[in-house]
Amino acid sequence: MSTQQSIAMWSGPRNISTAMMRAWENRPDTYVQDEPLYAHYLQQTGIDHPGAAKIIAAYECDWRRVVEQLTGPIPHNKAIYYQKHMTHHMLDDMQRDWMLKLTNCFLIREPSQVVVSLAKVLPNPTLEQTGFVMQAELFEYVRQHIGIIPPVIDTSDVLRDPRGVLSKLCAVLDIPFTEAMLNWPAGKRETDGNWGPYWYASVEKSTGFMPYTPDTAPVPEHLQSLVAACEPYYQQLAQHRLSS
Repeated sequence: MSTQQSIAMWSGPRNISTAMMRAWENRPDTYVQDEPLYAHYLQQTGIDHPGAAKIIAAYECDWRRVVEQLTGPIPHNKAIYYQKHMTHHMLDDMQRDWMLKLTNCFLIREPSQVVVSLAKVLPNPTLEQTGFVMQAELFEYVRQHIGIIPPVIDTSDVLRDPRGVLSKLCAVLDIPFTEAMLNWPAGKRETDGNWGPYWYASVEKSTGFMPYTPDTAPVPEHLQSLVAACEPYYQQLAQHRLSS
């Protein structure tokens, strides 16, 4: 393992991104950060997310200043800096070269499950809000600039075999796997964003990854075209996903 490593995990919404953050935070060698570009995204887009005004008031809204911290020294003298990012928080007018100072990974989920879950919070989600388009763009940007395929993990694979997939991810990252990543204490964390009350009810009750239970319910008719639009972007990354 290299002495220190900063990991950016790029996920769309309604994924297991917060549970994944719990897994990494439970490592004694890791500091985690929760959606550091969220305030900038809310301020610039004006989108009506729960608690938007409080988020903008509480966090840094200048993406350049956020990036300085993300690419700087790892807080609290930890060896690993795990950054939970939402892909749609990376707006088109933001520079991307700073990403190349980090180890970029991608967390994906099957589109029908993302869209149906997202619609419970945002009744009429757009393609942009699913994060799939930007996730594919960022994946290709990183791949082209580093010359290798960055790590991709799929939610369903993680939930089917957390130990196997996380072990493989750690091996690819040249980081020793630890069983501490599989279970964590229930409850809130100081590192959770102040948007936790709106989004984290399930993960706050969790003590580990939930068992995989595929959703067999049909996609509502008004969401089917959105799921179809997301599918090519999902498949672009899914063909490269790590499996146990």
